[in-house]
Amino acid sequence: MLLGGVLFAVDYWVVGRTDDKNTIVVTTEVDEESEDLFHESRGREPNEQEMTALQQVWLDNEVLYREGLAMQLDKGDDAIRERVIFKALSVIDANTKLPPYDDGILRDWFDSHRAKYDEPPRYDFQEAVLSGDISESSVRAFVASLNAGTPGDVQAGLRVFKGRPIANLEQSYGPEFVKALETSPLAEWQALPTRDGWRAIRVDTAIAPKPATFENQHGVVLQDWTDATMAEQRTAAVRALAKKYTIKHETVILQ
Repeated sequence: MLLGGVLFAVDYWVVGRTDDKNTIVVTTEVDEESEDLFHESRGREPNEQEMTALQQVWLDNEVLYREGLAMQLDKGDDAIRERVIFKALSVIDANTKLPPYDDGILRDWFDSHRAKYDEPPRYDFQEAVLSGDISESSVRAFVASLNAGTPGDVQAGLRVFKGRPIANLEQSYGPEFVKALETSPLAEWQALPTRDGWRAIRVDTAIAPKPATFENQHGVVLQDWTDATMAEQRTAAVRALAKKYTIKHETVILQ
């Protein structure tokens, strides 16, 4: 979804020009604009896989735009690119039908996407945030003083976290922190490594994961399966339309 939003922002005037209406050229200008917009939204350059995805989203949008023009969906809309694409996609959606399904199909979907439905491990913990040196030796010394009875707010700010899931902690602190957290004793200050340096952490509660049941999640699973299936069919329909076009990529020759 993020990549799609980024590519909608690429202006029509960077579209590859050609006299052949059945040829689409992914120009270097498109790639450069896509990279710039990705960098603005993510704060970094896209990797090779992400760049390929950006090009594919742009290409899907260009196919939809041309098909929309061919169906004269720009009439009364001042040829606004995004609206033409949206109208063309709406035509495809209107002709996309959900295939037959039963609980067996839904259960298979549930089992293959369990991470989405299972309740993950969660932690209640405190973090004493030092304002100065956060080297391993400094944080370990501070942790020792905390366990000896020194109030946590003397040298650091105290943060309290409730019910934080593992995935969120890994995103915020890094996988090394999560691995150390999982083996930390309760109610004792520990020096734990993070991607941004060492932290003083006290785990108050470790909440065990809770596996979801298909019966309790049936309605959610049905909606998720429906959304994913329709999205797959929509993508397949756009890619089928793309076969009528010759796709060319401009390349930059490095000196």
